[in-house]
Amino acid sequence: MYRRKHLRRTYRKNTRRTLRKTNTLFREILFFLQRLLRRPFVKTVLLIFVILTILLVPVPWLITKITPSADPGHFGKSSRTAPFALAEIPKKVTVWRTASHKTETVDFEDYVKGVVSSEMPSSFPLEALKAQSVAARTYSLGKIQKSETGGNPKSHPEAPVCDSTHCQVYQNPSDLKSIKGSSWMEDKDGWKKICKAADATCGQLLYYRGELVQQALFHSSSGGKTENCQDVFAASVPYLVSVDSPYEDEATHQNEQHTFTVENFAKKIRAYCPKIAFGDIKSSNIKIISRSTGGNVEKMQIGNGLIEGRTVREALELPSTNFTIKISAGKITFTSSGSGHGVGMSQYGASGMAKKGYDYKDILAHYYQGTEVW
Repeated sequence: MYRRKHLRRTYRKNTRRTLRKTNTLFREILFFLQRLLRRPFVKTVLLIFVILTILLVPVPWLITKITPSADPGHFGKSSRTAPFALAEIPKKVTVWRTASHKTETVDFEDYVKGVVSSEMPSSFPLEALKAQSVAARTYSLGKIQKSETGGNPKSHPEAPVCDSTHCQVYQNPSDLKSIKGSSWMEDKDGWKKICKAADATCGQLLYYRGELVQQALFHSSSGGKTENCQDVFAASVPYLVSVDSPYEDEATHQNEQHTFTVENFAKKIRAYCPKIAFGDIKSSNIKIISRSTGGNVEKMQIGNGLIEGRTVREALELPSTNFTIKISAGKITFTSSGSGHGVGMSQYGASGMAKKGYDYKDILAHYYQGTEVW
């Protein structure tokens, strides 16, 4: 008991002694600082230090908060420096309007918005719409560059691009309002979403080995695998090669059936290919001969003739060349998947990739192999 009391007294004495020493030291430091601050040059140095601290730390932080982001996804311009000369984008473009047979000159970026609105549903994810914006912008500029050196296309000599599928489908805001309605123009998931996607990628283009991509082709859906360019359009293009397109679950035109009598089938084929001597076309001499790397029909035997799957598709107005045939009881049934020529970016595939978390650059790099966005 005595020992505990002694220890408590000793602890209190030591604590008071420590506090007295600490207070004495603090007063000495404070007194020293007061004397130091009385010297004129010390005040000046301290003031400069405080100003520099404010300029170097809080002010830059505040600027980053109140000014727009420098992220390329915000401005559309990349903060990177390209290792090659970038293509010059015109401020305006002249478009041939097929309905009125007149030209229309619009801001280039407004034209891109009109194309994206016409070529891809606004209900698609934003990253898919961004990918479509870059593809449409690139394809358009490729057409413009070609017209500068070789003249405008014969089908519309007054303008480098038209508003139909010959180039890219384009509709201006007035057209869109009359077709889609005023509510779509005001809806955040309508016209405003299209504008958001185009503005986010403003000025961005696809390049392959330092050169502008001239053929940024796209189609609705591939049926699971896209086509090599040479298997569809004869010419080989290094970035338009067959790739898997696994996320097309929501695509239209899947396992569609189109049935014709053999007689009607033969009539359509002969009408579309009048120069080919088919001879007698019957069930026994209608066959698929070969398929492309992407799995689409490459060649078909019809009677004594050998024609491309693409020709059959066009003659019968099938959605794609990704089809099988079944002949029974004098009828031929085509079962097809996919829609369009199958080359380049699958739009439903892009939508599926976006829903899986891929951004627009991932989508473009997948469907246009070896390319990059600048």
